[in-house]
Amino acid sequence: MKNKLIIVLDRLRSAHNVGNIFRIAEALGAAEIIACGYTPVPPHPRLVKTAMGADKMVPCRSFETSLEAVKALRAEGVQEILAAEPFPGSIPAWERDYKFPLAIIFGNEALGVHPETLEAVDGMVCLPMYGAKASINVGNAAAAILYAVEARSRLL
Repeated sequence: MKNKLIIVLDRLRSAHNVGNIFRIAEALGAAEIIACGYTPVPPHPRLVKTAMGADKMVPCRSFETSLEAVKALRAEGVQEILAAEPFPGSIPAWERDYKFPLAIIFGNEALGVHPETLEAVDGMVCLPMYGAKASINVGNAAAAILYAVEARSRLL
C-alpha cells in the first residue's frame, strides 16, 4: 500500500481471525496492527499458526481500549480514523475517498466496535449485506474492506 494504513482490532476473541488479519495486513503492507482489549496478540500459539510468519513482519502494539488507541493515533497525526460497522450512514468501503495516514477499526463480531469509540471516529465504512443473515466473519470483512481501501487509494 502506498499510503500508511493502521488496522485496529477491538475486542476480537478469535486468535485465528487475528492471525488471518495479520496475513492480510502483511499482504497489503499495512504499517501496524493495534490490538485492543482482550484481542489476542503474538506470541499466542493459534494466532502464530494462522499468521504463518506475518506476525513477525507486521508491528503490533496493544491498548486497554480502542478509545485509548484512537486518542493515541490522533496524537500521532493519523488523518482519518474509521470504524467498520454496518450502521445507517455507513459508506460502502469501495465508495469512500480516504485520507492518509488512515486507521480502520474492526470490532468484535457480536458486539461491534465499542460505542464510546464510535463516537470518536471520523466516520464508518461497511460491506453492504444483502442476505437474510447479514453477517460476515471479521477476517473476511477485513480482507474485503482493506482491499477496497487499497483500490481507492490508487485512484487518489
